[in-house]
Amino acid sequence: MCEREQRGLAIAALCKLTAKGGVWLVPSQSGKGKYTVCPDRENPHCTCPDYESRAAKCKHIFAVEFVVKREAEETVEIHTVTLTEKRPTYKQNWPAYNAAQVNEKHKFQTLLHDLCKGIEEPEARRGRPRIPLADAIFAACFKVYSTVSGRRFMCDLRDARDKGFINRLPCYNSIFNIFESEDTFDVLRLLVVESATPLKALETKFACDSSGFSGSRFDRWIEYKYGKPMKAVKRAWVKAHVMTGVKTNVVSAVEIHDQYANDGAQFKPLLDTTSERFSVDEVSADLAYSTRANLEAVDALGATPLIPFKSNATPTAGGLWAKMYHYVALHRDEFLNRYHLRSNVESTFSMVKAKFGDGVRSKCDVAMKNEVLAKLVCHNICCLIAVVYETGLEPTFWAESTSAQKFSEN
Repeated sequence: MCEREQRGLAIAALCKLTAKGGVWLVPSQSGKGKYTVCPDRENPHCTCPDYESRAAKCKHIFAVEFVVKREAEETVEIHTVTLTEKRPTYKQNWPAYNAAQVNEKHKFQTLLHDLCKGIEEPEARRGRPRIPLADAIFAACFKVYSTVSGRRFMCDLRDARDKGFINRLPCYNSIFNIFESEDTFDVLRLLVVESATPLKALETKFACDSSGFSGSRFDRWIEYKYGKPMKAVKRAWVKAHVMTGVKTNVVSAVEIHDQYANDGAQFKPLLDTTSERFSVDEVSADLAYSTRANLEAVDALGATPLIPFKSNATPTAGGLWAKMYHYVALHRDEFLNRYHLRSNVESTFSMVKAKFGDGVRSKCDVAMKNEVLAKLVCHNICCLIAVVYETGLEPTFWAESTSAQKFSEN
């Protein structure tokens, strides 16, 4: 494909061409005016200076040819769908759904207990005996699942102790302390990944995105008055980057950094974590992840990246970038049908926030991040419960590793 063909493809993909009285009005790439193209098969011509000086096909003629070809393919495709295909419907397995909802709280405690059993206990230190780490993490996650305050949660935790899910009953202040510990972050992040692992046989297509969780703390005015430009006081919040399966909405990987961390930079860590436990066939993401490095990272796994291109993108870089650019431009309907699976990551965030709240109760930065991770652990277990009642799956944790990463005390 010559340079003029590539530019014509860019015009066909990004601009609106209008057919009028046997000719086409093609906008200039510079944004100044339009040119008239007569797409005659034997002698096509255009009113642009390039055609007048060369008397050969210009980028505007190529753009018209691409649009005509695309519209012809779309017409045939629409005709075929009308005659042979029916609108897909998705039936709800109501008996399984009802059973999962009715028994979720009891099943949740059982699965959370099995998940926490893989947490390795840290070395004992001098002083007062500490609550076992597995019991502390169980209490923290179960408290988030309950969506009530720490004091009112103690009744549920006492029942869990009586049923044998924990050995020692911690005080509600001990639950707050586990959230405020920096070492809890790595343990909870690993639990998110491990809680998704039993569904690796079902998930091969994934979607990536980020979302914020509002906090209950406001930054102090003095912090803005001294050291920063004067501005309105803002509510603190946490930004979570996740990779989620599009079939069960389970979160396969999570990254939490600063509030304004770049989305595109988190794509590869999420993809690497997911590929360690899942077979990846497709990955969908929005424009924030549209970089050559992200496309190549997905392609290196033998998977297909479904990421749209920004309005100023061109295929001149060559390689995989040009290949995907041409695919999006020439097979737009097929791409959009596959890219539509990306909406499942939005559904995942909606499920988490609707069930466990769109904000966090904690006030310090470390506790806020840990509380969001606990929400994702609870969400994964709930997704797992739904699959258990639909398919009869018997989930097993820590099948590929003996225990969670060791919890190191400072």
